[in-house]
Amino acid sequence: MEVELHGLDGNGGPLYIGTGCSHRRDTLCGWKFDKECTSKWYRKNDPESEESLHELEDKLKVLASCTYEENPQWGKETGLKYGCPVEDVITGLSIQCKGWKSVYFNPERKAFIGVAPITLPQTLVQHKRWSEGNFLILLSKYSPAWYALGKISFGLQLGYFNYSFWAPRSLATLYYSIIPSLYLLKNVSVFPQSSSLWFIPFVYVISAKYSYSLVEFLWSGGTILGWWNVQRIWLYKRLSSYLFGFIDAILKSAGFSVEAFVITAKVADEDVSERYQNEILEFGASSPMFTIITTLAMLNFFCLLRVVKKLAMEAADIRFLDRMAMQILLCVVMVLINWPLYQALFFRQDKGKIPSSLTLESIGLALLACTCFVYLQ
Repeated sequence: MEVELHGLDGNGGPLYIGTGCSHRRDTLCGWKFDKECTSKWYRKNDPESEESLHELEDKLKVLASCTYEENPQWGKETGLKYGCPVEDVITGLSIQCKGWKSVYFNPERKAFIGVAPITLPQTLVQHKRWSEGNFLILLSKYSPAWYALGKISFGLQLGYFNYSFWAPRSLATLYYSIIPSLYLLKNVSVFPQSSSLWFIPFVYVISAKYSYSLVEFLWSGGTILGWWNVQRIWLYKRLSSYLFGFIDAILKSAGFSVEAFVITAKVADEDVSERYQNEILEFGASSPMFTIITTLAMLNFFCLLRVVKKLAMEAADIRFLDRMAMQILLCVVMVLINWPLYQALFFRQDKGKIPSSLTLESIGLALLACTCFVYLQ
């Protein structure tokens, strides 16, 4: 977040993301920024212009009446905007479109200290809500594509797009987690050969992207192991949270489901906290999100076993490696990044392991997918 929010700060200010934020009262009153606003900040009270006691009493009677909150603008043009899973982001966008600027302030001594989910299930639930909400903003009248056009800088618009497209980007990750590995079973290449000039753009994009990501993470005070763990969580979020967020956002936009705000638990038991301190992923329960993650992990594992068998027993020639180099590399990375998940499936005995029923279900689904792909085409 330090890198992203610093970047947005140079384009008109970071997003309002809920925690660790303070507002001027004027911004939440729905006022547009102008010179008159700034003059009010420095204006002193004039004793001669103060309202009389009777005038104040009349206003208080209206305020205390039962009809004061009938059809108010609160939640629409005033205060936080309701009806969106990420009410903070859509409120911040509306404030910035009225001419106000935000500032990213990150002192050495932390101004705000809060708590966050420490288990994988709660993290995935939270990111499902965030990705769904950001995508719903993109589809709404407050979309940064048209509502913010000409009101904020183009760089800040792109910053909002980065979060708005969290959910749709799950489709590309899902494709690259399944299709290249499955086509290894049929010896069909979906990438250019390693000896082809078209192989160079793929190598450049992959190496440049992840090298830059690693440098950013180290610059922010992280470690190589921490960066590798972030890549793992990034994969799990895209394969589960963002995918379910995308589906739910489409259904809600089409009117097939209603809004529901899911509260994220941020308090954990002592044994869960201990595993978190030891950097052990917490699974512990079955869920549709875990079904997708574990099934794809087993699918890539079976595909890699097929490649190893072909290389060891069938004496595959150099042409096979030339054609399949990128797919084999992708499959190997998928297996390596899922190593903690394999431990939770087969080796761990604590309460944070993956349930046996989910283990059997994922193995069965992965074998079924591989068998159908090989023999039904």
